[in-house]
Amino acid sequence: QVQLVESGGGLVQPGGSLRLSCAASGFTVSRYCMNWYRQTPEKERELVATITSAGGSTNYADSVKGRFTISRDNAKNTVYLQMNSLKPEDTAVYYCNARSCSVDISYYWGQGTQVTVSS
Repeated sequence: QVQLVESGGGLVQPGGSLRLSCAASGFTVSRYCMNWYRQTPEKERELVATITSAGGSTNYADSVKGRFTISRDNAKNTVYLQMNSLKPEDTAVYYCNARSCSVDISYYWGQGTQVTVSS
């Protein structure tokens, strides 16, 4: 059974940090482009960060560049999103996603984890 399970969300003060985890089962994360998206009720879903399959190259939205880091632990079949210097505008539900690196096909989504940045 294929599953993506996110964890690590919560309430944090501005300037704080959180690390989100995305544990996969039923498939191997290193064979996919793994992504973190975020969404609020007011905005469309936004691609935040990507780590590719071969080589593990990373890409980030301009809004999080220099603050967020995506990484992958192949032994644990888990993808992470380290979020530092958090801002209120980072408040959103964060989703983990697995998609093809070569064609525009999305395969799997997690259920999402809420991140709230507020004093």
